[in-house]
Amino acid sequence: MQTIPVSWAAAGTRRMDRQGLLTPAPTTETSPADIAGRMLGAHAQVASAAELSIALRLDGATRTDVRDALTGGHQPAAGHGPAACEQGSAPLPRQATLVKTFGPRGTIHLLPAQDLPWWTGALSALPARPTAFSPEARMTPARTAEVVAAIGDALTGAELTVDELTEAIVARTGSWAADPVMPAFQTLWPRWRQVTHTAAQRGVLAFGRDRGRKVTYTNPGCTPASPTRSLHELVDRYLRAYGPATAEDFAAWLAVPKGWAAELFVSLAEKGRIEEVAFVSGRAWLAAGDTAFPDEPPRGLRLLPYFDAYVVACRPRELLFPGSAAARALAGGQAGNYPVLLIDGTVAGVWHQRRSGRRTVITVDPLRRLSAPHRRALDEQVERTAAILEATADLTLGTLTVGPHA
Repeated sequence: MQTIPVSWAAAGTRRMDRQGLLTPAPTTETSPADIAGRMLGAHAQVASAAELSIALRLDGATRTDVRDALTGGHQPAAGHGPAACEQGSAPLPRQATLVKTFGPRGTIHLLPAQDLPWWTGALSALPARPTAFSPEARMTPARTAEVVAAIGDALTGAELTVDELTEAIVARTGSWAADPVMPAFQTLWPRWRQVTHTAAQRGVLAFGRDRGRKVTYTNPGCTPASPTRSLHELVDRYLRAYGPATAEDFAAWLAVPKGWAAELFVSLAEKGRIEEVAFVSGRAWLAAGDTAFPDEPPRGLRLLPYFDAYVVACRPRELLFPGSAAARALAGGQAGNYPVLLIDGTVAGVWHQRRSGRRTVITVDPLRRLSAPHRRALDEQVERTAAILEATADLTLGTLTVGPHA
């Protein structure tokens, strides 16, 4: 069988189109949860960045639309039902279509509520990372199971702060769970917090509504789906969103060992679930049958926020960040630490926004001279970004001096 060749331009056009980066999706047909699903989650370590990532892919949406999808502030659009997870009396409203939880790479993401069963199934099946904790600080498998059960019980029908959850866990397990043994931010956290990610992966912990400046947790009431089927689902969706991709690309995106990812891809190829193509990175893969690509190269200008899924997941990096873009927009080789100016599918600058009341000052530092059409497009994108953030914009073109993740 002849191997299908796929160009970098064709891959870029398809990736952008499927995420609403070429033409934002209509809100009458597409919800924030739909977009988060197509992106494989929106990185939400910086909440405003996640809101911007999702809303810029939806025509006319604002950060309020994303927040409503997360809190259940409005009924979902026609055709978008409640979460697939059994939520019972948990405070996460039935009509909430986004969940804030720990996703790829163990980082905070917004994920579609209806996808949470297979996400938790897949994440719980990943190889365990080596522990950084001393032997006396570690949790045994038995104690881990005890704490996870306590978390699930304490958070059912409740939204608790870290301190409140600590008290609830101690009441259900013992004082050992609160031993201050975890080094963190020049202090020591209670022992139980090393299993926070485990509890999320087992479907009993997600973020609740903020209580002032305090984070809360709740139990989304989700039973993880079959690990094997969930891993297959994850690879399939990843390749549909970011393919062609190699097993090494997948491993980097998910922060798992390369060898483990390679074995997974070999098994899927043997089952006929993925197929090989010729790509600029060499041997790469697509979801089986998903081989249609557009003829046109990617067009358009976008302002992408911190850790936008497109810049984090798309590879090869040297083509996404060509020439001086690698030095300017990557931090030690890591993508996402700078908001980027994207022109025709590749990084062409960085930007920063500073909020002051109802105004946001957006400074754009392009790496090349902008044509008149690009300048008009930039003006439109600045106005759109400000509208998403529910502010009015001031645009400045100039050299940025702020560091990564400023």
